[in-house]
Amino acid sequence: MRIDYHTISVSPTALADTAREIEDTGYDSLWTSEVQYDPFVGLAVAAQRTERLALRTGIAVAFARNPMTTAMLANDLHLVSGGRFVLGMGSQLKAHITRRFSMPWSHPAARMREYVLAMRAIWHTFATGERLRFRGEFYRHTLMVPFFNPGPNPYGPPPVYLAAVGEVMTEVAGEVGDGLIAHNISTRRFLEEVSLPALRRGRARAGRSMDGFEIHAAPMVATGTTEEEMATSIARIREQIAFYVATPTYGHLLDLHGLSELREELHRLSAEGRVDEMASAIDDDVLNTIAVVGEPKQVAAEILARYGDLVTSLSFYSPHNSDPAAWLPVYQELRRLQEQQTRQTEAAARLAVS
Repeated sequence: MRIDYHTISVSPTALADTAREIEDTGYDSLWTSEVQYDPFVGLAVAAQRTERLALRTGIAVAFARNPMTTAMLANDLHLVSGGRFVLGMGSQLKAHITRRFSMPWSHPAARMREYVLAMRAIWHTFATGERLRFRGEFYRHTLMVPFFNPGPNPYGPPPVYLAAVGEVMTEVAGEVGDGLIAHNISTRRFLEEVSLPALRRGRARAGRSMDGFEIHAAPMVATGTTEEEMATSIARIREQIAFYVATPTYGHLLDLHGLSELREELHRLSAEGRVDEMASAIDDDVLNTIAVVGEPKQVAAEILARYGDLVTSLSFYSPHNSDPAAWLPVYQELRRLQEQQTRQTEAAARLAVS
């Protein structure tokens, strides 16, 4: 399992320094989200300051753009990063697409499937010079003259990861994507009982196995080295959980854990404008079901126990803290535990042979 670093609302200028710092620390990848800043610009800057670090959008809002603009952005970033870029996309919520971006919304899973296929058709034209002939229900791309074709990318097309919670979108990720970005409130039980079966159905539809398919998790983490830091972190994570629980989109995850009544209560508080009361509805049981809570060493051990054998990469999600120094104790302990596991596995293998 790779250990990645996730930034939220970090400016492109600050991200350049952050990228260099986390590469020097030893992280495998840098993820950046489309919140207050464009993720592509930040990663383009980070690409110039790093040599090894994989650079990933997590997520870029797909439906805020069309397949051609996204395909060109991703192709350019893959080129300037020396093949280190991964395009992580998500659909976002309808209100954001229609009211914030003023873009069309309909049939998100079917649209996302077609979006990825359209990009792959565009990249194929870039690589081969063959005529662009993509005609779908939502997108049509049938014009690509040599003047606008950048030609083959020496690193090939970038991998595409899709964010998904619902079973249909998760099947799409398995069918047309190279990886899944699990939602921050996805529990181990949800991944095992809902996400993985849906991914397998999608892979089977495409005639593929799960071999080589990536699964990235970014669980919410509340931690600190002092009582004050812990209290502040827990309070903010409660707020974040309450926000997601109140959103109907994630209802099936809550139903799986018997939290339907809590979802209804929080939705009511949100509708009534009583936002300040929502966090107090997240009790310790709910907090510990969704988030990983504890001192750095406890957090590292719990993360490994929950996700170590289930995902291929993992980052720590805390939207209020993007300071690499604050996460260093968790990272170091997680690396230590991984190395310990590796030594134990190798020792057991040698013993079995002898």
